Amino acid sequence: MAIELLTPFTKVELETENQPTNRKQVGILGGNFNPVHNAHLLVADQVRQQLNLDQVLLMPEFTPPHIDTKETIDEKHRLKMLELALGDIAGLGIETIELERKGISYTYDTMKLLKEKNPDTDYYFIIGADMVEYLPKWYRIDELVQMIQFVGVQRPRYKAGTSYPVIWVDVPLMDISSSMVRDFIKQGRTPNFLLPTAVLDYIQKEELYR
Repeated sequence: MAIELLTPFTKVELETENQPTNRKQVGILGGNFNPVHNAHLLVADQVRQQLNLDQVLLMPEFTPPHIDTKETIDEKHRLKMLELALGDIAGLGIETIELERKGISYTYDTMKLLKEKNPDTDYYFIIGADMVEYLPKWYRIDELVQMIQFVGVQRPRYKAGTSYPVIWVDVPLMDISSSMVRDFIKQGRTPNFLLPTAVLDYIQKEELYR
């Protein structure tokens, strides 16, 4: 594990490492998951293992403020593909709060609700290096960093730095994106090995992205 910045969370952990705690440590990986692919799963699982989290939850957005909604398929398909991708993988699950809330998914609003719902849980919000540079523009970012711990994951072609508290975790780099998968399908190419077989089967059965 590579941690390049001592954050408020790591400071607390160091001071209380010998004290018993019942607090849960949960990672959140938000995204459109249109569709979910193997890089999503790799990041979620590696962050869980390296930070010794109890669980990492993949959280599909309903209407993210930075996504062209015309490119986003119905949430029922995105949720079903997540369910198929995760199967019975230990330590990974799904958080559907943003699908239930509808509307634009601002991270501050979502995490505020989750913290109120689960006061015994510390949340680690996982983002790619390409998103780190945009943190100053996030909605209510100064309040958000007091509420959660950001975890940054390097992505191919991106190197980012920030003044905000971020734990950096090294994972094997996989240059896969949902747009790449969609483009393959539009071109009539089969995106073998880019996403779980069960997800690909579902896409073909439902004739998605054609």
